[in-house]
Amino acid sequence: MKKKHIFTFTISLILLFSAFGNAQNEQKTDSTKIKKIYGFRLGIDLSNPIRTTLNKDRKAFEITADFRVKPNLFVAAEIGYLDQFVQEVKYDYNTKGQYGKLGINYNVYKNWLNMDNEIFVGLRYGYSKFEQSVSNIVINTENSLPPLSLPETQTFTNLNAGWLEFILGIKAEVYKNIYLGFQLSGNKLLSQKEPETFKNLYIPGFNRVFLNNSGFGFNYTISYRIPILKK
Repeated sequence: MKKKHIFTFTISLILLFSAFGNAQNEQKTDSTKIKKIYGFRLGIDLSNPIRTTLNKDRKAFEITADFRVKPNLFVAAEIGYLDQFVQEVKYDYNTKGQYGKLGINYNVYKNWLNMDNEIFVGLRYGYSKFEQSVSNIVINTENSLPPLSLPETQTFTNLNAGWLEFILGIKAEVYKNIYLGFQLSGNKLLSQKEPETFKNLYIPGFNRVFLNNSGFGFNYTISYRIPILKK
């Protein structure tokens, strides 16, 4: 399964950079006066339906949005839902809940003439409310005895978490006001409500929790900008 994820990730990245290159080559060069389009851009994360197809134990969606407030500065947000079941060696767990993120993107790419592509850095604050169920817990016993398995399910509700995301991404206009995008994020938990007898192993929007309460994520988006005005 991991090989399928890596293959999908690689193909998506190749397609995105190809689209970015094509968008650069197709720009007109006979204009000397440049105007930026200001508008609301709405999109969806394409990686979630791809991963759901490859993994029957995952159900998820994410909606993305941004709005240009300065020529290179955007207010950006994501909202989504996750239902993820994971089998580990000593337990199984299921995480289910919704999340939202809000922050900014800053475009560091200098466009040529009337191009409107982006290579950006960003920052988000994310928050999630979720529940977690744990089952098939294996407890090690003395060496002379087999380990014990507890088949009953323990469910922990009213859990939450807040975190910061540091983002690096790219967006390419492949057709008028239509964009393909890809971004990577490094996450750091700021606060969380955990079960008394267990840890938060997977948080919607944050993904798997690693050492030092860190994590990472990515998305691959297609979006449409509703043009409001030009400046």
